[in-house]
Amino acid sequence: MNINPQIFREYDIRGYVDKDLSEELAYNIGRAYGTLAKENNYNNIAIGFDARHSSKPYTDSLARGLNDEGIDACIIGIGPTPQAYWSLYKENVGGCIQVTGSHNPPDMNGFKICLGQKTLSGAEIQDIYQRILKIKDKAPTASKGKTTEKYIRTDYINDLVSNSKPHMGKRKLKVVVDAGNGVAGLVGPELLRQLGVEVIELYCEPDGNFPNHHPDPTVLENIQELIAKVKETKADLGIGWDGDGDRIGAVDENGTVIFGDMLLLIYARSILNEIKDATIIGDVKCSSRLFDDINKRGGNAIMWKTGHSLIKNKLKEEKAELGGEMSGHIFFGHRFYGFDDASYCAARLVEILSNTNLKASELLADLPKMVSTPEIRLDCPEEIKFKIPELAKKAFADFEVNTMDGVRISFPNGWGLIRASNTQPVLVLRFEAISDAFLAEYQELVTSKIEQIKSSIS
Repeated sequence: MNINPQIFREYDIRGYVDKDLSEELAYNIGRAYGTLAKENNYNNIAIGFDARHSSKPYTDSLARGLNDEGIDACIIGIGPTPQAYWSLYKENVGGCIQVTGSHNPPDMNGFKICLGQKTLSGAEIQDIYQRILKIKDKAPTASKGKTTEKYIRTDYINDLVSNSKPHMGKRKLKVVVDAGNGVAGLVGPELLRQLGVEVIELYCEPDGNFPNHHPDPTVLENIQELIAKVKETKADLGIGWDGDGDRIGAVDENGTVIFGDMLLLIYARSILNEIKDATIIGDVKCSSRLFDDINKRGGNAIMWKTGHSLIKNKLKEEKAELGGEMSGHIFFGHRFYGFDDASYCAARLVEILSNTNLKASELLADLPKMVSTPEIRLDCPEEIKFKIPELAKKAFADFEVNTMDGVRISFPNGWGLIRASNTQPVLVLRFEAISDAFLAEYQELVTSKIEQIKSSIS
């Protein structure tokens, strides 16, 4: 079995089906994880899976691998990644693995891994790789674990409903939802209906081919039908979910995108009304207005590295009430378990709207006006994508730069970001400025520098 080491990424394992991934590799991931679980005295590991055609076979192989190392597995059924996270808090399990390719194309898949209630990342993911290399040619342990099945979706939905329903206001809302044929369609619409929302569904039937559009609501071309349906039906809000239901996208009643950082600020303001000194975390891609507004209101704003496991672990470390990323991963410590659950985020958003007469477009109307880009993804080979931000530090030495995660460059009237994606062979860029002219200037400056750097190392 040949193993591509590049699939062991910063906060999950992810690669191409039948090229990087196989049932044999899934089996060995199960064995490697099983040795780790045994060393830490954890047992009964939950395994969930998304709608991709390879996900159930990988799930069964994972379970066999765990069993062969003497560890029990509990298959919890098809559903969003947050359903697997939920099992860590509400079921008697010692960890979880979600088989999912998240928002990636249909020919990709992967594994998001937790031991206890902690998401593995960085060196811990690399440790799984090293364990596979050690055990893949060794015979399994003599004592076998067992595999059981327990489908938990109904209990999971009921818990989310009981969390939000007491906080719903009297206002009746109409919301369009688009699951992009991902597994959030199994949870989100039912949750919102139980909260009293009129729900209009787009592509909520799971289909691993994603026949209608790519399941990533942060990419504008993927939400054009959502925008059109919100306008057509005069809905109060439009909500999109990514392929495995841990990222949320939203548009207001006019079909205007509410970017992830502004969505985070809507939640932050709501929490700060209740907890005046709340700690709230945003990733390096978030607007400066997010951090400024939180601090102005007496909160404690923290800028942190991008990555769902990195933000989640930072949330616990800081005992924060809320954390989030521009990409739509949002984590509620406030009234919730601290993991990224896009269906729960949808519930919290309708909860806020139901308690006000304001339209969604009016919730942040008092913010200073700035213009910004969405996340811009530039194709970049895996072997050089991490080198470019390193070299960009020197290229922008005349400016103040934050190198916590990539390079965030502070310009006189805005900022720009260059960072390597941990999930795809791309560079992620973002820009914000006080005017369109400055935005274009900064974007041109940064992209031209990137091309110069690429040329110098090619």
